[in-house]
Amino acid sequence: MGAGTEPAEPQCDSLEGRIYLDYNATTPLAPEVAQAVWDAMCQAWGNPSSSHPAGSKAKELIGSARQSLAKMLGGRPEDIIFTSGGTEANNMVIHTACRHFHNSRKTGDSRGIPHIVTSSVEHDSIRLPLEQLGKEGLAEATFVPVSPRSGQAEVDDVLAAIQPNTCLVSLMLANNETGVIMPVAELSQRVCALNRRRAAQGLPRILVHTDAAQMIGKGRVDVQELGVDYLTIVGHKFHGPRIGALYIRSPGTATPLHPMLFGGGQERSFRPGTENTPMIAGLGQAAELVNKNWEAYEAHMRDVRDYLEATLEASFGKQRIRFNSHFKGSKRLCNTCNFSILGPGLQGRRVLAHCKVLLASVGAACHSEKGDRPSPVLLSCGISPEVAQNALRLSVGRGTTRAEVDRAVQDLLQAVEQLEQDQAS
Repeated sequence: MGAGTEPAEPQCDSLEGRIYLDYNATTPLAPEVAQAVWDAMCQAWGNPSSSHPAGSKAKELIGSARQSLAKMLGGRPEDIIFTSGGTEANNMVIHTACRHFHNSRKTGDSRGIPHIVTSSVEHDSIRLPLEQLGKEGLAEATFVPVSPRSGQAEVDDVLAAIQPNTCLVSLMLANNETGVIMPVAELSQRVCALNRRRAAQGLPRILVHTDAAQMIGKGRVDVQELGVDYLTIVGHKFHGPRIGALYIRSPGTATPLHPMLFGGGQERSFRPGTENTPMIAGLGQAAELVNKNWEAYEAHMRDVRDYLEATLEASFGKQRIRFNSHFKGSKRLCNTCNFSILGPGLQGRRVLAHCKVLLASVGAACHSEKGDRPSPVLLSCGISPEVAQNALRLSVGRGTTRAEVDRAVQDLLQAVEQLEQDQAS
């Protein structure tokens, strides 16, 4: 950069005519967020732990971001701990629950190892740590299947899986593939009542966690209404940077929290390490945008999603489209459409490979290496393998337009036509 040259304003790369409908996988930085990150990099570069003005400026920015996240969730600033992302936050909750189980045991207690209840459709950052702990004999887990009727992990089924040594129930707030919203508030209420009875029996308290990665920015998230002990926040799902945070109801007092790392004492020693000030500033700005606009975001995305589904039906015909995210009586994310185009040779990956402008996925981005195998989430919802292997997940965003939907559906039509021509020849 030459002397006197002003830094360019941060810009997010354009997609050069492509139609991006994969917002459940990740979102681009909002311009206001990119600006906040840039400003922090240039102006708040001091170490937040330093007492001089450069450090104080960074510390002030971090405090402001913490307040914005707390406001977004209906919690308190002191209930927010910054993490590297959702995976770390989820692992920290599991680690904490196991530690708390052992710490709460009395002499002569023969309850064995900690037990955790979760659903069969959780993100890998819940499923894989539990499977690893099971392999090592350090914990056991029950994966409650979702109901084919509702697409939800039913509260009665979750409660039925609880054992005397259960220390944690973790249920995602909304599924990333089907968009189905889980009954977390009802589960929390029921577990709270159960904990009162367990206390009288000398059994450990059951902690409640929800991974809210997909819900934030697409609907109201209020920790008081949800009644959870822990809630995971993932910045890149709501136009923020790729860091995260964990909400804990009064960490270290009302709710246990054990660090996974040990170091300089940052984040009240719950998550030490010199804070990533620019990313935290960006996360705070992303939360502010949600605070101000979430109702408008939700209304717009629902309108465009409904238009997308109507256009798919009109274009392919009702007999050829199967909506995998429609479950009677269950609410779902405002932006998510999971569907299959019925017919031989129309596996989701093959269809997307023949699309010229549409950018989407067949399911969770973290499962992208699993080839044409049907989504385990869809199979667990009772969808047949033949239908599930044809599935596509389109997730619209804040700025998606009806005109883009029209182009995307036309692209799908030409892709299917090309595949059918290839099969016929």
